[in-house]
This record gives sequence, structure tokens and C-alpha cells, in this order.
Amino acid sequence: MTDAVLELTEALVARPSITPEDAGCLELIGERLKALGFRCERRDRGGVSNLWATLGSGHPIVTFAGHTDVVPTGPLEAWHTPPFEPTRKDGYLYGRGTADMKASLAAMVVAVERFAERQRDFEGTIAFLLTSDEEGPGEHGTRYVMQTLSEDGMQLDYCVVGEPSSSDRLGDVVRNGRRGSLNVNITIHGVQGHVAYPEKVQNPIHLAAPALADFTSQVWDEGNASYPPTSLQISNIHAGTGATNVVPGTLEVVANFRYSTELTADEIQHRTEALFARHGLACEFDWSLSGEPFLTEPGPFTELVLDCISQVTGAPGSLSTSGGTSDGRFIAPTGTKLVELGPVNETIHKIDECVRISDLEPLAEIYTAILSRLLPAST
Repeated sequence: MTDAVLELTEALVARPSITPEDAGCLELIGERLKALGFRCERRDRGGVSNLWATLGSGHPIVTFAGHTDVVPTGPLEAWHTPPFEPTRKDGYLYGRGTADMKASLAAMVVAVERFAERQRDFEGTIAFLLTSDEEGPGEHGTRYVMQTLSEDGMQLDYCVVGEPSSSDRLGDVVRNGRRGSLNVNITIHGVQGHVAYPEKVQNPIHLAAPALADFTSQVWDEGNASYPPTSLQISNIHAGTGATNVVPGTLEVVANFRYSTELTADEIQHRTEALFARHGLACEFDWSLSGEPFLTEPGPFTELVLDCISQVTGAPGSLSTSGGTSDGRFIAPTGTKLVELGPVNETIHKIDECVRISDLEPLAEIYTAILSRLLPAST
């Protein structure tokens, strides 16, 4: 056991890379990769930092993908230790980005270093696709780099995304897909006026209440063998002028669907707009698709990954498509076999984010085992 993964994780966490800032993380990682002989290309765009790095040639192309950007800290006074001063305490490393996902990045780099030491000649290519735009809009990061790779005629064979997939212990959950994510802003129109003259107003809050109850009680589908049922959550509702004696003229509702392959985005839109129309509401809908559902079917690759986890941890893992979106949505649809595998996600995006120190070295060992299985020695 060494502290190689821990020390690199600390060095990355110490860089305040709040999205879309990279704060020098890619430079640090790039220097480590260049020392191994990687060809490193910066493919930055629109204020977003991107790194594409390769070692070896030909297929299979095994890619490690991830992001250096982190979400904002929230109130600093709520943290027990400064978020960008990595702190070891009670077996955990604290700091913003420890779990999501700088520990994974560090484990990936160390895994490749160890693989290169043991196996200098191998058949295929190791690649890194890293961005500082995963926690943000996602327009100029992995999406953009994948477009450039497509233009170059590059097809990735396998990809491991370092998102914190684990639930209770390292490797207990591996994501082999994600649900689609569809957003909608609904503006419901009424007639503004004085609260004392109800006959002269149309209160959009009152008008919308039955429709919203209907909207949130819908069973959209039952899911399937690979996906849980589609879910809807209203995340914001806003109306009013701030005055207590004014009936508002509009009500704004913001909602998100996480949907399975049992539905399409078009079907969700049609059903939603038809539902509000049945309630006789004057509405405007602004739809935004964050990503279609994607899936790597269980098979030789997922079995290999699960076997590597069991080999290192001594415990089995399971496949899942639950959780939020990830940059896998830009990679898997190209035909790449993809999984997400990283540390426990209990504290991601929270105050006092942390990662279990004892998980760091095993995570690197799992990544190394995957490389060893996918990239055999040259003969």
C-alpha cells in the first residue's frame, strides 16, 4: 500500500476548480501522463478546458473519462474544514470534489502509471477524455470533444467514467446506463388584478392546482428490466408580484423528467401538453433535453468489470441505471461500451464532501485490473 492516489487526490482538491474552471488540474494530470509517453492535446472551447490524451495505437481504445470541475461550495461557514484544503480525518479525506470526482481521476492516473510499469508493450490504446464542463451546461466539454473525435474518424471501444457510482461500499454499484433527462418550463396564464375583486381576475395558481395534482400523479410507465419507471419532479414554482393584495397574472412551473426507454422525449412532451390542455389552461411550454437514455447491455465487458471489482474487493457488484445524468450520455450513443465506476456517492454535492481513504488504492487496483484484461501484452 502507498499513498499515491491519496496524495494526487489532495493535490487536485486543493485546486478550486468550480465549474467551468479547471484551476490547473488538467495541467497537473497532463504532466503525469506526458511522463508516461502520452500524446496530450488540449481541445479547449468556450472557456472550458478539455484534455484528450492517448498512449499506444490501434484498437481496442480503452478510455478513462471524467471531469475536473466541481459544484460551488455553498456557505463556507457550514464546512467543518475549508473545502479546498484537503483534510484527513477519521479515515476520510474531506474537501469539495473528493468524491465527485477527483479521487477517481487520481486513481485513473495512478492505475495507468502502474499498468505501464508492469506492461510496457500492449495491443491497443489507452485514452483520457477529461473536461471542466460536466457540472455546468455540458456544451463545450465532453460533447464537443466527442464531436471532434468523430470528425477525426475515432471510435472508442470501451470507456470507464469515474463518476461516484458506489452506494454503500466501493464497487457495489456500477452504472451501465442512465435514464434520459428532459426539462420543461411551463408558464400558465391568468388575469392579474386586485384580490378584493375576484370576479375581475383569473388566478393562475388556483387554475393550475388541479392540473398540477393530475400532472404529479401520472404513471408514465412501469420501467423495464434495465430501467426503473420514469419519474417526474417539480423543482420550482413561482408566481406573484410580492404584494399581498395582487393576484398574479402568470404562474411558472419548472419540472424534470428522468425517463426510461419505454418513452421518448416527444411522447412525454405530447402527453404533458395534452394533460394541461384537458384542464383548459392557457399555457406555454419551453422544453430542454439534457440527454437521451443510454445503455451498455450486460455482456462480456460488464462481466469483466464486475469480475475485476470482485477480484480486488472480495465482494460482488451489481449493474444499475439509476441516478442522475453524466457525460456518458455523449459517449455511449456512439457505440462505445461504457460503465461508470467510482467511490461512494453519499456526500457528493454536499457540505463536508468526503471520500473513504481506504477506498482510494483499491479503486486504482480495479482500474489497473480492467486495463490488464482489455489490453493484452503484445506478442
